[in-house]
Amino acid sequence: MNITVFGIGYVGLVQAAVLAEVGHKVSCIDIDEKKIENLRSGIIPIYEPGLTDLVVKNYKNGRLNFTINAAEGVEHGDIIFIAVGTPPDEDGSADLKYVLNVAETIAEHMNKRKIIINKSTVPVGTADKVDQAVNDILQKRNAVDINYDVVSNPEFLKEGSAVKDCMSPNRIIIGSNSAYVEAKMRELYEPFNRNHDKMIFMDVRSAELTKYAANCMLATKISFMNEIANLAELLGADIENVRKGIGSDERIGYHFIYPGCGYGGSCFPKDVQALIRTADKIGFEAALLQSVEKVNLNQKQKIPSLLDKHFNGNLSGKTFALWGLSFKPNTDDMREAPSRVVMEYIWANGGKVRAYDPEAMQETLRIYGQRGDLILVNSKEDALQEADALIICTEWQVFKAPDFDAIRKVLTEATIFDGRNLYNPLKLKELGYTYYAMGRGDSVSGQY
Repeated sequence: MNITVFGIGYVGLVQAAVLAEVGHKVSCIDIDEKKIENLRSGIIPIYEPGLTDLVVKNYKNGRLNFTINAAEGVEHGDIIFIAVGTPPDEDGSADLKYVLNVAETIAEHMNKRKIIINKSTVPVGTADKVDQAVNDILQKRNAVDINYDVVSNPEFLKEGSAVKDCMSPNRIIIGSNSAYVEAKMRELYEPFNRNHDKMIFMDVRSAELTKYAANCMLATKISFMNEIANLAELLGADIENVRKGIGSDERIGYHFIYPGCGYGGSCFPKDVQALIRTADKIGFEAALLQSVEKVNLNQKQKIPSLLDKHFNGNLSGKTFALWGLSFKPNTDDMREAPSRVVMEYIWANGGKVRAYDPEAMQETLRIYGQRGDLILVNSKEDALQEADALIICTEWQVFKAPDFDAIRKVLTEATIFDGRNLYNPLKLKELGYTYYAMGRGDSVSGQY
């Protein structure tokens, strides 16, 4: 099938590459000419395991094309994905201007029936707005006889495993009541739907809400565990034991019940805020979601509060080794990352940071630029040099089994602030460390 994808960001590029991999001919459209040139040269704007090889291979064999020519893209695609960003507006609601701009662009150039798919994460009712935008342009063109369908097909990709998730989805949600659309979407996704039927068809508004409900449910689990972890500290309990105890209940399970220093990324914070704003607009108080957001914002202050307590409110002149900058492993994405809150707190209080991350160094430099209180180093060992204490914000595999004897010899103080509960607190106590973790024993004092 001939497919066009507008917006070659995280979702659009992964979706395009995977569709090309199974044999579809995919044209990718973006307004950023430099990005297009880079993609043609095999330079990928994001880090995602397996994505670069997929893009390069399918571009070379002609199944994947990159262009800034919107008219060419609309002409090519029988099915057109809208995968542009929906950044939060000033009040936290999703900004749809890019989605609607693409919808208008499609309408300006279409001359035959098209299936227009909202792949971007958009609020309930967006399909109606896209439909109106397309219809308005067609009326101006006196081309109302051109048929089109607006479909919701939300993505459920996890950063760090997006290619795998796209190749082997656990469900494919389609929002449309059209038999024509169902037939075409089954043809499009047939390569991913062979073992059993993963496709779930529903009305458009239910599909739009499904995406937000899924992310908000996962965010709720994380905030719940962070709240229980904070309670465990005050009660002298170990949240790891609690986690195992509740995770063994199949109604709860082990996914997303790992406490930490807060969730981040491009989805959970933005989507929770957007659904809260959607509820506000219809006069509904989303009390649970408001609490989820509040707990997460508070949790990102957890490490700063522990630093403040341990150093008696005086970070001036202190240097901190920081392991992990991305919001989660296997990505270079630092949007809403807890590391940013930690670093900015240290800087605001006169301290310095020596930071290492396997993939997010360039992103850190892009965000903060060159500054005297941020030293980006080439290894986790280098980060420890001249540091007073170690802080861990991201659970990369490379951080999970360090040489604690070597760390103790380098740090000015044998103190670790672990935002991801990577280590055994009793072992670290035996080694002479002060170890602050999330909800493990008496993290308030750092002793166990």
